[in-house]
Amino acid sequence: MRDAAVTPEGDRIRWVELPGQEPPRVYVHGLGATSPAYFTQVAVHPLLAGHRSLLIDLLGHGISDRPVSFDYTLEAHADALAEALTAAGVTGAELIAHSMGGSVAVVLAARHPRLVSRLVLVDANLDPIPRAPGSSGSSGIAAYTEQQFLAGGWEEVRDRVGPHWWSTMRLAGREALHRSAVHLVRGSVPTMRELLLDLKIPRTFLLPEADGPLPGTDALTASGVSVVAVPDCGHNIMLDNPEAFARVTAAALTDQELDQDPSERRPRRSPAAACR
Repeated sequence: MRDAAVTPEGDRIRWVELPGQEPPRVYVHGLGATSPAYFTQVAVHPLLAGHRSLLIDLLGHGISDRPVSFDYTLEAHADALAEALTAAGVTGAELIAHSMGGSVAVVLAARHPRLVSRLVLVDANLDPIPRAPGSSGSSGIAAYTEQQFLAGGWEEVRDRVGPHWWSTMRLAGREALHRSAVHLVRGSVPTMRELLLDLKIPRTFLLPEADGPLPGTDALTASGVSVVAVPDCGHNIMLDNPEAFARVTAAALTDQELDQDPSERRPRRSPAAACR
């Protein structure tokens, strides 16, 4: 495990690092998740292994610190991540980022372009979404005020999301979880989608095939974003169908054309419906 101070108060982001060749690859988890738990299997897959890989936990999550004074906006997450990557000597990284982590990665690429050479977004949030009381995920968490969430809303969320997602969500600071959800549903200004459209680096967006067409696909592809539907998976693509995930991600990182491998079509879906 490695770490770096990322705030003036000395709060630290931590990550698991696998040695290998450059350019480095940085794996970024979603809301209430942790990168080692969600990405280790695919990071060591033969199609993706061999690069220096940082499985990094955003501030407030996983093995990183959980400062109560931090505001956990997408921009603040991106800037803290930039501090960690700079301390690690990372430039021109290939970011593989899931859900909320994808939103942070887009903001990072826009604010700190020297750090990012390529994006693979895994069913990431691109637009603001409405708050939805009683739902799981960011829209349900953000429906509480922070006081309500700390006073007992987190227990209701625990019971809604189930044991799989809660196994990593419980590691997040409660203020961090709530504020991250609030700012995720609010989105960035400009929006993550607008930032993504303006980026000039190679960009790929992975989504579950069963979800149907991604809204705004035409505009994304016109701007150079490759949109790839992955079969037999839910929101947690890397957990539900790791073979397909490794294949399409490896192709995205090397600009290869994608052909469907029928052997990857098998029913796999994790119990966690989402971490966004």
